[in-house]
Amino acid sequence: MEHYNMNLTLKVWRQKNARDSGRFETYPVKNISSEMSFLEMIDVLNEKIIHEGKDPIAFDHDCREGICGSCSMYINGRPHGPWHANTTCQLHMRAYKDGDMIVIEPWRANSFPVIKDLIVDRSAFDRIIQAGGYISVNTGNAVDANTIAINKDNADAAFAAAACIGCGACVAACKNSSALLFVSAKVSHLALLPQGGPERKSRALNMVAQMDKEGFGSCTNTGACEAVCPKEISIENIARLNREYMMAGAASDK
Repeated sequence: MEHYNMNLTLKVWRQKNARDSGRFETYPVKNISSEMSFLEMIDVLNEKIIHEGKDPIAFDHDCREGICGSCSMYINGRPHGPWHANTTCQLHMRAYKDGDMIVIEPWRANSFPVIKDLIVDRSAFDRIIQAGGYISVNTGNAVDANTIAINKDNADAAFAAAACIGCGACVAACKNSSALLFVSAKVSHLALLPQGGPERKSRALNMVAQMDKEGFGSCTNTGACEAVCPKEISIENIARLNREYMMAGAASDK
């Protein structure tokens, strides 16, 4: 793969805190290697900004391996940038060419208020998980993995749903700022397994209620969430959540 350097212009959203109105600032960056990751490129820019005695760009990151979901940002209007099934930390600068302008913004959703610059508060997702994204287990020694037989199709679907990293790209891409893909993934991976049985009826009701309490919008099945999900979570999970919710509601009415 050919290696090359490039000069770029970045338009970055700067916002001191949730009360600040925020604005775009323009930064030229030079001699950026095509093999740098996108976050490494921001690191280089921040070194320059700090050297000039200014406040560096705040952005969230942790694992830098596409696992934690922290590196959440719009890049030229698309969550996590142009590559499919990719987190921002996995995006490399070879996706761009010399002279390009790149616009970088935080998630735009009322339920994800800006903390500073490109960092948003995604703790609403944590509260949704706390509302029902758990199972009851006995304490003590771990149960042997083969003790409970699980249908392979169910196991595969549960594993695929559990791949959700809670980055919030689905919310950012949705015109309604819906969190239903995230919630449906968390409900699905437990509903598909026998271990999720004890809380099955309450899980969907409680997690959807918390989602609504947090102010996320409704789902209108545009599929934008699935299109930008870095883990390719299927919107089939939303249909499964709808079934779980209706069955739980019917059971509670009896």
